[in-house]
Amino acid sequence: MRIIFKFFSSLKLTVWLLAFSIALVFFGTLDQVHWGIHETQRRYFESFYVFWQYPLEWTFGSELRWFHIPLLGGYTLGILLLVNLCCAHFRYFRASWKRIGIAVTHLGVVLLLVSGFLVSALQREGQMWIDEGGRSNYSTDFMDNELVIIDRSNPDYDTVTSIPDSVLDDEGTITLTDLGLTIKVEQFMPNSNLGTRMQNPNGPEPMANRGVAQRMGMFAVEKPVTYQENEVNTATAIVELVGADGSMGTWLVSNLMDDERFPPQTFDYHGKAYELALRFKRYYKPFWLELKDFSFDRYPGTELARNYSSLIDIVNPAEDEQRQVLIYMNHPLRYGGLTFYQSSFGNDETTTILQVVRNPSWLMPYLAVALVGIGMTIQFMMHLAGFATRRNGKAAA
Repeated sequence: MRIIFKFFSSLKLTVWLLAFSIALVFFGTLDQVHWGIHETQRRYFESFYVFWQYPLEWTFGSELRWFHIPLLGGYTLGILLLVNLCCAHFRYFRASWKRIGIAVTHLGVVLLLVSGFLVSALQREGQMWIDEGGRSNYSTDFMDNELVIIDRSNPDYDTVTSIPDSVLDDEGTITLTDLGLTIKVEQFMPNSNLGTRMQNPNGPEPMANRGVAQRMGMFAVEKPVTYQENEVNTATAIVELVGADGSMGTWLVSNLMDDERFPPQTFDYHGKAYELALRFKRYYKPFWLELKDFSFDRYPGTELARNYSSLIDIVNPAEDEQRQVLIYMNHPLRYGGLTFYQSSFGNDETTTILQVVRNPSWLMPYLAVALVGIGMTIQFMMHLAGFATRRNGKAAA
């Protein structure tokens, strides 16, 4: 046990872990060109291990494509650094007022590492699009998808049954006990091209016998997933609905088939009308945001942006609250545990795009950095005071 403690408290281990961290950042930066920011973060910094592969685009890429370098992922390095710091602190630290600055600094570093794990586990981002004069109570995550069955029979609210795309990717059978339905996922394509027999007579046969795809002779062709920041994957699934009386047909659903371009795909079951769709994942809020006015201010005589701003009404029936706020660049709205940033705009400056971030641990990094700064300041001032005292003593002698 003593050998293990000595190993994890070793300063040599600290140096090696820092070196591995530098290597992880270096190779992650190289792969960011191919995978984009979000995928690189997931592969390198939100994992326990990763293999870097020699890029095909580099010189001798086709010959060295087999070359891989194993790397410790961000989770592994973070855990080892946290354990190393705690063990080294208890091994070398001796309680004394003269070392209080070191203790505060170590506490700040520990909080900083912990906050990194919490942000990775708890942070959730999406976008909220609101037209002038319109309102919205949900944000959309364009990185994930969900298969939904919507019951609109209640005039006051919709009942939504959501199935994440990670479940669809297994291409198995999903049982919805509450609805008495079974969904058989025949094929799931994370990215695809949609077409019709009218546009392409030589294309594949239609994949569905119900819904929009059956009426339009629509088919889907799978293609590689894109990780570029300015591109969106067209996820498509072929699913069969099975009720108590047997099969209810095969349906083609895609996140490209939104309400603006395609009619809703509906089916009747047990006297109710349901809507079936594959869409980008939504996060609903217990309140509404209404856009009164969006402004795009430019520098005089140029098209350069000086400021984006959205005049918003917050409507929260549960709290009997309605008030007006202004969201603009570098001045977000914090409400209901969420942060709303002014991100962009659309539709000829009549639609605002708000970045919505849920991060319960957002204060922890600020506290950690403050503790590190306070600890270093205390330690520096104590050394400075000691140096000044010794210097004055020598001068007096």
